[in-house]
Amino acid sequence: MIGALTLAVGLTALALAAWCGIAFSRDQSTKDWHFIGMAVVTVLAVAQLVVGVVRLAGGDKPEQGTAIFLAYLIGSAAAVPAAGFMSLAERTRWGSATVSAGAVILAVLEVRLYDIWGG
Repeated sequence: MIGALTLAVGLTALALAAWCGIAFSRDQSTKDWHFIGMAVVTVLAVAQLVVGVVRLAGGDKPEQGTAIFLAYLIGSAAAVPAAGFMSLAERTRWGSATVSAGAVILAVLEVRLYDIWGG
């Protein structure tokens, strides 16, 4: 894995979590700007998915197993979009809380991905 990309995904996910957490504390639902932030974080997570699959196809192997690595890789790419869709269904402050939680989950998944790869 690329350490800088993992760090970028994790930090942008935490920034999104803080931003949506502020919206939650102000009793606001997710707005269009939040969805743009989710798109940026998702693009970074999908880029990491592509890099991980390419590295696996190139013969590199994670230290703790390919299956668990792929599961975490796919889960990390899906965490924020899933939270975004759930926030569309919940158009109250709890939608912002859902996105914030999804972004924190993504940051934790990034740390675990780095550990599984052998970082």
